[in-house]
Amino acid sequence: MMIEVEQLTKRYAGHSAVDNLSFTVARGEVVGFLGPNGAGKTTTMRILSCFLPATSGTARVAGFDVFSQSLEVRRRVGYMPENTPLYADMRVEEFLTYRAALRGLDSTRAQRRLGDVLDLCSLRDVNRRIIGHLSKGYRQRVGLADALLHEPELLILDEPTIGLDPGQIREVRELIHRLGGKHTVLLSSHILPEVEAACSRVIIINRGRIVASGTPAELIRQSRSVDVLRVELNAGPADASAALRELPGVGEVASAGEAEGWMSFHLGVAAGADPREAIFQLAMTRGWKLRELSRRTPSLEEVFVDIIHADHR
Repeated sequence: MMIEVEQLTKRYAGHSAVDNLSFTVARGEVVGFLGPNGAGKTTTMRILSCFLPATSGTARVAGFDVFSQSLEVRRRVGYMPENTPLYADMRVEEFLTYRAALRGLDSTRAQRRLGDVLDLCSLRDVNRRIIGHLSKGYRQRVGLADALLHEPELLILDEPTIGLDPGQIREVRELIHRLGGKHTVLLSSHILPEVEAACSRVIIINRGRIVASGTPAELIRQSRSVDVLRVELNAGPADASAALRELPGVGEVASAGEAEGWMSFHLGVAAGADPREAIFQLAMTRGWKLRELSRRTPSLEEVFVDIIHADHR
């Protein structure tokens, strides 16, 4: 295992930011670490990065204890915090060279790694520019390049796409895909579609505790959120609504509007049910024209909101 966390707790003045947390991350996994603001994500990441001590519990990275063997852990971790600390008056290449020296890289390896991360993070065109003159997106790339310099086994990325435009977010997502396998990645982000696309597994925490864990597909299947069918018919609203509600597997039926004699409905579908064939047969029997019959599965974002709301009840 790359990460082993057991009964980890961090308290501040009687408040538990992390509450008896336990989880593992295997080597080569790309894991999304999700939760609302104040859930304990950043605190956990700081503990794993040896920036913060825990109150109790244990945490190991690559087999090394983060408390008693912190130097060994730091050699194996690349940490990119949400607000990346950079020297704004240094040029990109100067900053990364300086950081390589701090990490103990000899000059030959430092030059090789500098070239690698400049290419990997698309920084070649700005390597001579002053960091303070760069856009937010480029500063994020510099922070990521810094985290990658020493070829860490584990990358811990706290909101790596914050402040980036859609094109830059896509580039970071593709970069994380390329890093997976060679590096283990623990990724925190509020952009859940990106997490769904980039991560092989997701851990959701709330109030310092794990409330769900699994692949995005597993969480969607286990969620109380239901699939939604969109149906467009030329039937009268009352007639169609009542008939659709009687079909097996159909829950709530809501009108989605009317246009030029066509009625649209949104149907909540119970887990495991698929009433589309029954809807088609109903339309044939009643003599209705059926213009649309489409199914939409809940997104990870909808599942996340549902899980968090359920945990607050």
